Amino acid sequence: MITTDFVPGSPCWLDLGAPDVGAAAAFYGGVLGWEYESMGESEEMEGGMFRKDGKIVAGLGKLTEEGARSAWMIYYSVTDADATTRAVEQAGGTVRVAPMDLDDWGRMAQYSDPLGGQFAVWQPGTNKGVDLVDKPGSLSWTELYTSDAAAAKEFYGAVFGWQFSDMELPGGGDTYALITPAGLPEERMHGGLMQLSEADLALAHGRPYWHPVFAVDDCDAAVAKVTASGGNIQMGPDDAEGVGRLAVCLDPSNADFVVLAPVNG
Repeated sequence: MITTDFVPGSPCWLDLGAPDVGAAAAFYGGVLGWEYESMGESEEMEGGMFRKDGKIVAGLGKLTEEGARSAWMIYYSVTDADATTRAVEQAGGTVRVAPMDLDDWGRMAQYSDPLGGQFAVWQPGTNKGVDLVDKPGSLSWTELYTSDAAAAKEFYGAVFGWQFSDMELPGGGDTYALITPAGLPEERMHGGLMQLSEADLALAHGRPYWHPVFAVDDCDAAVAKVTASGGNIQMGPDDAEGVGRLAVCLDPSNADFVVLAPVNG
């Protein structure tokens, strides 16, 4: 489970780069009940925060990188962004955005893993991360689709010290690796990674990609809201034994995310 104590290596923040901030705000408001709070609209910057029941659950910004696809960026908490940057480079990753301070809120950096999967880190200052997790309408899991699970484990293990435990998916054959922060018990696992063929990674032109899983009360109702709001469904809704009912979704700009109604929800 994800908690808001944000130990090193755990997900602590996420934001969406969208070509149309207003449209994205309307979509996620309709699907997840989020309220959008703008932090400014100018040619240089457009974006703000999403809140659920008054608590910050995610960020939203204008997609400005040329040729980039609209996608969610997941940030993992670290004690030293500069040291993490060195670890990323030593493990074969690429620095996309060098460590930089955001006022006194904290220090951030963005990277690509050796196969191209993009992720980010956050060194907390006055802001430790989102206010609400593991509740309906908030982040409950993070997931990496990759063409090489062994290479991903080696890289992220070197960078974050993550612990991995494999489980066989229903139907046999495929394996899903569960991720737990360094030194913590498995009940604190916060994500997973799954190996797919490059053809199955067409959304990112064959490169790996991370996406968020949002908890919902009713998966089928959430799916209906996705399609009614102009999004699409990649997979599901399906029941996952011991996990819950889930669907892989795309927003109107093809940013991917999962909605999950957990079995204990």
